[in-house]
Amino acid sequence: MASLRSPEELELLRQETLAAREATTARVSVCAGAGCMASGADEVIAAFRAEIESQGLTADVDTKGTGCPGFCERGPIVVIYPEEICYLQVTPDDVPEIVAATIKEKGVVERLVYADPVSGETAPRESDIPFYKHQERIVIGNNIRIDPKNIDDYLAIGGYAGLVKALFEMTPEAVVDEVKKSNLRGRGGAGFPAGLKWEGSRDAPGEPKYVIVNADEGDPGAFMDRALLEGNPHSILEGLIIGGYAIGAHEGYVYVRQEYPLAVENVLLAIEQAEAHGLLGKDILGSGFDFTVVVHQGAGAFVCGESTALMTALEGRVGEPRPKYTRSNVKGLWERPSVLNNVETWANVPLIINNGADWFTEFGTEKSKGTKIFSLVGKITNTGLVEVPMGITLREIIYEIGGGIPGGKEFKAVQTGGPSGGCLPEALLDLQVGFDELAQAGSMMGSGGMIVMDEETCMVDVARYFLDFLTDESCGKCVPCREGTRQMLNILTNITQGRGRAGDIELLEELSEVAVGASLCALGKSAPNPFLSTLAYFRDEYEAHINEKKCPAKSCKELVTYYIDAESCQACMTCQKKCPYGAIDGDRDRIHVIDPALCTKCGICFEVCPPRYDAVRKISGEAAPPPPAEEERTISRKSKVT
Repeated sequence: MASLRSPEELELLRQETLAAREATTARVSVCAGAGCMASGADEVIAAFRAEIESQGLTADVDTKGTGCPGFCERGPIVVIYPEEICYLQVTPDDVPEIVAATIKEKGVVERLVYADPVSGETAPRESDIPFYKHQERIVIGNNIRIDPKNIDDYLAIGGYAGLVKALFEMTPEAVVDEVKKSNLRGRGGAGFPAGLKWEGSRDAPGEPKYVIVNADEGDPGAFMDRALLEGNPHSILEGLIIGGYAIGAHEGYVYVRQEYPLAVENVLLAIEQAEAHGLLGKDILGSGFDFTVVVHQGAGAFVCGESTALMTALEGRVGEPRPKYTRSNVKGLWERPSVLNNVETWANVPLIINNGADWFTEFGTEKSKGTKIFSLVGKITNTGLVEVPMGITLREIIYEIGGGIPGGKEFKAVQTGGPSGGCLPEALLDLQVGFDELAQAGSMMGSGGMIVMDEETCMVDVARYFLDFLTDESCGKCVPCREGTRQMLNILTNITQGRGRAGDIELLEELSEVAVGASLCALGKSAPNPFLSTLAYFRDEYEAHINEKKCPAKSCKELVTYYIDAESCQACMTCQKKCPYGAIDGDRDRIHVIDPALCTKCGICFEVCPPRYDAVRKISGEAAPPPPAEEERTISRKSKVT
């Protein structure tokens, strides 16, 4: 199509798009995010299109692959509009029944809708599913409604209206003031007020100026930015263009991990479409404002999520942090004023400009406004992406949205803020989720990772796991991080393997103090957080590991012993057949016995023992009872549990 040359032309295109869609009576939205695609969503989409064509409904039904709606463990997800009927874990074989029952007859396929795992109560509509109805989905909510590869879908929901308002109704100063008034804080982790950062770049001397999207999302278990880039790339582009206009930048960058191929594909296509529509490039919509966007694919270094390391990588050098003698919004990329915000921060900008700062501040707490997207994973019933208003409690997220802890287990801790975050215990479940509240509790907001742990999680091993990750990801430029994290990892590893010694805790505290005070960048300064937070709330576990050589959670392999309870064993041979090392002796008529000399403590026997027998036991810090004498191992078949 011809490039749009004015806001009027853009609005005309929007109205024409909406009018053309009024002819359709139904819309089938199938999640085509990376998670659902891995579960076969592409086959489901193809099946819908084929079935709708065979039924002669092509002119009446619009079928599209969309972005991730968040309920990732239940994918592929299908939502039928306008009724908003939501189907979970759909397969191609389900498609004919859905088309017949829902699209043609306006009914519901009950077996595919959400059912409460306890009560069995069903919720056919997406907004009635507990996972969704307790959220406030202002940023990610449009993912399921649009095809990220089609700019017309974004225009149909009001896309680029915020850009028009900024370019034609507001001065750059007014845009900055509106963002300041909203108190939008950076969603990448530090929580620095975006408006103040923008103002600093706008007022800083030096040309050119740059705006940058930080999409180098490397936290284990986190995929918020990926889902936004995959599902609604134009919202990030629109925010970036508005930011460029506000600070006087004419060039923007999207720094994205190359491990996100679908996100890279969709954002490149979005840039191409925006350029074709006159929303990027020279004289945008006839406003006189020029702006271009370049996509840079990072090489997967976690440290490049840090602002100076990211900018160093953009400059074509090794991605290492540099001293912040001057803030990067004053001297950043190529020593020029540069505004760096993460994906979610930029996606909020069009909403703030379009709806006003007063609307945005209706969500959240006094100091943390708006909503936040979290990646809710771990020992939780409902895993996926959740968007909640700031100020919601951890308890509400974990139990009302997440559905609580599966398997009847007890909640133990929740880790927020990624690998450099902290672990918070049950006593803090009613803590409000906000930048300052989490920091005061010894954790952080971070980019939005939230990992739930149950009673079987060893908190010492959790600290060891994250120190292992951070040690591997340290760039090695400064000694406190490079050597400090390595020494902390060695000590924590020794503790979890039964080699802990008196004084280890004090030494870890000393190393933490040095890393926090002397590391060059935020990776090293925050690396001790997993240890410090777990020590603060679970010190007894550290002491048990060191003093008693015991893992209270029965999780640390070297501190665990497996044995078979003679009274419970029914000689079913399940554990013996599954043991990969031949460490279990027994047959159909003989109580089984584990040979400690051959046992590698892999735990397979514990996992496969039938629950009705519960014969394989796991202990820590104590000796296993002796096995029965050889003459006492015979079991009569009549005594077996059936």
